[in-house]
Amino acid sequence: MSTDSVRAGAMRTGTARSGDGTVIAYDRHGEGPAVVLVQGAFTDRRHPMMAAIATGLARWFTVYNYDRRGRGDSGDTEPYAVEREIEDLAAVVAAAGGSAMVFGGSSGAALALQAAACYPAITKLAVWEPPYHVDAGAPALPVDFAARLADLVAEGRRGEAVERFMVEAAELPREGVAAMREHPSWAEAEAVAHTLAYEAAVLGPGNALPADLLAALEQPTLVLNGSDSPAWMASAGLAVTAAVPGAVRRVLEDQAHNVAPEALVPELLEFFVTA
Repeated sequence: MSTDSVRAGAMRTGTARSGDGTVIAYDRHGEGPAVVLVQGAFTDRRHPMMAAIATGLARWFTVYNYDRRGRGDSGDTEPYAVEREIEDLAAVVAAAGGSAMVFGGSSGAALALQAAACYPAITKLAVWEPPYHVDAGAPALPVDFAARLADLVAEGRRGEAVERFMVEAAELPREGVAAMREHPSWAEAEAVAHTLAYEAAVLGPGNALPADLLAALEQPTLVLNGSDSPAWMASAGLAVTAAVPGAVRRVLEDQAHNVAPEALVPELLEFFVTA
């Protein structure tokens, strides 16, 4: 079930109800074939990058940019399970008319890959740098990383949870993360710290590549990396491409993990309009 309401211009806001009753909020942009955007860590549908991707694609597609559970205007029914997040995405696809192409970024790419294995209603899949750890250069994570993050948040140590995720999962330098604590945006990161355990759960123990799941995918799949991203992310992109039957990989020059929407949108457009 979904509802839409008119907002400014051609954009509409709406909600879809997931399988466990959780309300999932989205913005709908444009007209045309449906594309659903799946965000990664720390972001919601109002994040400038996701909003710019949505408006950039809206000339050709109906774009559904939604808040994953626990963020923005979406609900957060407990207990959390990755299967519930997959059902959230399925509910948005249903609101889009029953089938859609999907773009997922970072840990949102990992969620989109899992959902595509369950739902043939996802007709095409584009992913930006799914952060699986596949080689010796990748960060080493404990297998109970998700539980450790959840425990920190439960103890009121949200800032520590954010720092551990950034340093251990995203491999940002510790001194750089310490400097981030002084920036006003740090409070926004702490506000969604409870969802970091969700990201770790989506990626699984040790962020290991789910080779068997990827080998079962049947949708046309585009894997995107940035030329300036860390080497371990390039390795992950190569591994995903090798694991998904028929997948194609493209490298965006002069782009890092925090990709510019104007570099990403043309690649998505070309892929989504190709038969």
